[in-house]
Amino acid sequence: MTEHAVLVEVTNQSSWPDLDVDHWAQVVTDTLVGEGVRFGRLDLLFVGTDEMATLNLEHMGKDGPTDVLSFPLDGGFDAIDLNGGTSDVLSPVPTHLGDVVVCPQVAGEQAPDHCGELMAELTLLVVHGVLHVLGHDHAEPDESARMVEREQVHMARCGFAHPGPVVS
Repeated sequence: MTEHAVLVEVTNQSSWPDLDVDHWAQVVTDTLVGEGVRFGRLDLLFVGTDEMATLNLEHMGKDGPTDVLSFPLDGGFDAIDLNGGTSDVLSPVPTHLGDVVVCPQVAGEQAPDHCGELMAELTLLVVHGVLHVLGHDHAEPDESARMVEREQVHMARCGFAHPGPVVS
């Protein structure tokens, strides 16, 4: 059995060209594994400003597009019978952990004043979104500090410096 069965699907529905879906799948996978996830599936979706504004209004009650939204899903791990129903040998299969939605246009607009450049900004947003899916939050100061610490670890692994506390 594979030690890690992390599945990541990345879809680019935004108008931003040159989003390397394989790169972003690896960033998500590395973040999940770095956070101790052994099994699970996560979907990362890049969308345009109109779609992000719609999602932001529907799910957060806020007007306009935002940079990242996370949609964690509850549930335990599923199991499959390795012998087609003839055995008690079960194997865990990836459970859908949730979805992360990122708007590259918003990221591009805020990058110069935040992370400095687009790739660093997108990396932070993807990591931030994945951490939210895994239950991290920044509503309280101690939660925020823990989340920033985890972001710093993952940003450094990707070769970027963290810009400091992020509250979104």
